[in-house]
Amino acid sequence: MNIKSLITPLATLTAILMSSPSFAEPTYGFSQIGSESGWRTSETNSIKAEAERRGIDLKFSDAQQKQENQIKAVRSFIAQGVDGILLAPVVESGWDQVLREADRADIPVVLIDRGVDADPSLYLTKVASDFKEEGALAGSWLAAETNGNCDIVELQGTVGSSAAIDRKSGFDALIGNFPNMKIIRSQSGDFTRAGGKEVMESFLKAEGGGDSICAVFAHNDDMALGAIQAIKEAQLDPADDILVVSIDAVPDIFKAMADGDANATIELNPHLGGPAFDAIAAHNDGEDVPKWIKANGPLYLPDTAAAEYEARK
Repeated sequence: MNIKSLITPLATLTAILMSSPSFAEPTYGFSQIGSESGWRTSETNSIKAEAERRGIDLKFSDAQQKQENQIKAVRSFIAQGVDGILLAPVVESGWDQVLREADRADIPVVLIDRGVDADPSLYLTKVASDFKEEGALAGSWLAAETNGNCDIVELQGTVGSSAAIDRKSGFDALIGNFPNMKIIRSQSGDFTRAGGKEVMESFLKAEGGGDSICAVFAHNDDMALGAIQAIKEAQLDPADDILVVSIDAVPDIFKAMADGDANATIELNPHLGGPAFDAIAAHNDGEDVPKWIKANGPLYLPDTAAAEYEARK
C-alpha cells in the first residue's frame, strides 16, 4: 500500500478526534472584581497562570468593581457555552437570577474568595478564606498587644462585600469580650490605598489630630498602606503612636513592617485557581464537592517581614 495514500485519511481522523469533546481544550470564564488592590492583581495573575499550566482556555473579564459588568460577563460566558465559570463577586446580593441561568445551562460556577447570599444549590462551591476568622485573628492580636485597652478606627472594605461584612463581624465579636476595646470610627475605604488614606485623614481630623486613636484595623493591606501615609503626614508614627493591623499579606505591607510602619497582617491566599479547577474536574467526574473549600493563612509580624518581602516582591 502506498504510504502517501494514508496521510490524508490519517490527518482527517486526527482532526476529528481533536475536535471532539474528549480532546477539546476546556474553556472557562473568569469574572474578576477588578484590580483595586495588589492582592487582587496577584489573585488574577495566579489564576491565569494556573489555567495556562493546565491547558485551560480562560476567558477573562475585569468588572472594574461594578456588579452589572460581572452579570453581563457571566451571561456572555453562558452564551459561549463555557465548561465552567469562576466568579469573584463584588457584593453578596443580587446573583440569584444569573446563577439560575448558569444552572439551567448546566455550567458549574465556583465562587472565588468571596461569597454570595444566593441559594447554595445555584453554585458548585466557594473557594475562599474564612473572613470572620481573619477578623477575629486581627482582634485577638490587638487585644493581646494592648492588654484589652484600645480605641480603634476601622477602615472597612467595599460596602456589601462578604469580605467587609464578615471581617467586621469577626473583629467585633472578638473585641466584644474586652470592655475597654471599642471602635470609635468606622468607614469604607473601598479596599483601595487612596480610599484608606482619605478616610484615615478624616479620622485623624475628627479625633483632634489622632492622639486618642490607639489602633487602625484595615480590612485589607492597601487601605492600611494609605492610612500609614496619612498618619505620617499628621506627624505621628505609624506602628508606634497608632498600631496598624490589616489583612492580605501583600509585599508592600511586609516592607512597611520591616520599615517599622506596620504591626501585623493576616495572609489571604491568592492562589485559588488550583482548588477551583480541581473542584470543577471532580464535579465532572461525578464526585461530591464540599460547599466551601477553605484557604486561610497565618498572621505575620515584623520579625519575619524583611525575609517575607524579599520572597514575595
